[in-house]
Amino acid sequence: MDQNIWHEADYWATPLESLGKGSGDCEDFVIGKYFSLIRLGMPGRQMRFIYVRARVGGLGSTQSVAHMVLGFYATPQADPLVLDNLVPGIQKASQRTDLTPVFSFDAEAVYVNGARSASSERINRWQNLLVRMRQEGFEI
Repeated sequence: MDQNIWHEADYWATPLESLGKGSGDCEDFVIGKYFSLIRLGMPGRQMRFIYVRARVGGLGSTQSVAHMVLGFYATPQADPLVLDNLVPGIQKASQRTDLTPVFSFDAEAVYVNGARSASSERINRWQNLLVRMRQEGFEI
């Protein structure tokens, strides 16, 4: 999808860019949800972008695709609530047996198997997105 819209293999659009194009992929939906919730007063430290392998093709299928969802953590060690553009409603991660987490990140850190492993500064697309968000007037 990004190739058709942005002429790049993987582009993380700001919410204004997505609205302007009238289109977006899973990362763009997560970005829109994240910054909307931030704007409504939700603490960013309670949310993480979660890269997953999403099983497709129904029950019993072994086929999966790379996907991103937004996780809300009531506490740092909580079973996060998953906001996903592919599934209606919000469910706990433990109920989403179709998703296999790969890693997650928030504004400060990258997490692997739930443990902090690096600074989110290492995620170039995130850093580029933050620059564009600031250019659009959104202070983080």
